[in-house]
Amino acid sequence: MLYLQPINGSTFSMKKFISSLICIPLLWSCGDENSTYTNTAEIPVEGEMVAQLTSPPFVPAPVGNRKATKLSVTLEIIEKEGELADGTKYLFWTFGGTVPGNFIRTRVGDEVSFTLKNHPDNKLAHNIDLHAVTGTGGGADASLVAPGQQRTFTFKCLNPGLFVYHCAQAPVPLHIANGMYGLILVEPEGGLPPVDMEYYVMQGDFYTEGDYGAQGLQAFSQEKALAEKPDYVLFNGKVGALTGDKALTVNAGETVRLFVGNGGPNLISSFHVIGEIFDRVQVEGGKLINENVQTTVIPAGGAAIVEFKVEVPGSYTLVDHAIFRAFNKGALGQLIAQGRENPVIYGKQAPVPYQAKVTNSQVTTNEATSTKETSNKTLAQQIEEGKKVYQRTCIACHQVQGQGLEGAFPPLAKADYLNADVDRAIETVLKGHTGGITVNGKQYNSVMPPQPLTPEQIADVLTYVYHNWENNKTVVSPERVKKVRDKR
Repeated sequence: MLYLQPINGSTFSMKKFISSLICIPLLWSCGDENSTYTNTAEIPVEGEMVAQLTSPPFVPAPVGNRKATKLSVTLEIIEKEGELADGTKYLFWTFGGTVPGNFIRTRVGDEVSFTLKNHPDNKLAHNIDLHAVTGTGGGADASLVAPGQQRTFTFKCLNPGLFVYHCAQAPVPLHIANGMYGLILVEPEGGLPPVDMEYYVMQGDFYTEGDYGAQGLQAFSQEKALAEKPDYVLFNGKVGALTGDKALTVNAGETVRLFVGNGGPNLISSFHVIGEIFDRVQVEGGKLINENVQTTVIPAGGAAIVEFKVEVPGSYTLVDHAIFRAFNKGALGQLIAQGRENPVIYGKQAPVPYQAKVTNSQVTTNEATSTKETSNKTLAQQIEEGKKVYQRTCIACHQVQGQGLEGAFPPLAKADYLNADVDRAIETVLKGHTGGITVNGKQYNSVMPPQPLTPEQIADVLTYVYHNWENNKTVVSPERVKKVRDKR
């Protein structure tokens, strides 16, 4: 989706031109109304319109240069079963049927007529607290609805920024923990500066009776929630929601804007995009701008707007840089950039053998190692040694039970790609792999670097993998590894 919106739609007065120059360092644009109306409550409205709502990761079209208006917003609460991960079910409570809920886009001065509907099939009463609202409970006391009811309240958008909304019905933590949160953007007069792409990403932590990856319908764990020990930390409500064919996309040379929220209910997010530097961060969704940022902190119940130009093509990984959350709890996404390589900015060369001065003692050691690589082991010994190699080298990406991470790192468990071609598996470990593959019917496009392992270690670890997780029980020898290695 391409969103291009000029800041100006008509003749630009000298007053506006001077005002815009003054505001260049800020992400927010400045306009007549912010200077004319010292109190944003006094901004007049013209006409009426119905707000466009979108499901993540997409956002509505920019507000641009439109005048403040009477804006109608209707949001429906839906309690529905969904997936935290493949095969892991959970009963989500949602705004609009998704986690996070629908993205709401407004501008400063808008007078919003907000209608909250509670679907008749739901079991519980709900409400909404919008952090963009000035008023009791952020609208919570004016929006409480039982199943089969709807209710309308009004508010004026007084403060530009990116704000969280969530359910505030007792017990509040439970409602948030079950997925009841989203983002509302209040744009400044004149709108945000144009970019090429915009996306909606929101983190949340989930607490289940079963451990990470446990199959079937999972109940909420109050004990884990109180201890602030989530089983899942997710972008957009599911492991793999932003990976594989669901990855965010952009072209090299384009600027992307991410509206990033943190629903919590407990954890602070250390949001980071591997391989990129944020040109600008609108700190906590407010007016303060930070530049050239590597990682930005987003508190529970907070948000940030990040912008960066994607200079070169590649796969960029979105993570919570509390990094075990990314690789072991699901807080991982992808931004795929297509386009022409630019070796001046980023260039790659094929690996070559390590060159070092060799002493007589080292020659002796290397010869011993070479001899060891051809030594005989029992199958049980191979599997035991392979397990140790796997735990040191492979487990971070491919996980404890070889299940991988959907869309990011392919599974080794019951893997058709692995079982179909043993020599290909050996070559992948030896030389690495770049480019898309299909494993068990799903696409993966991550990069695996060559592994610094001896032929014996490669033979052991592959034998371990092939003898676990319903694979084909192939026994790999060091000699076979050497043959594959020496082919080229």
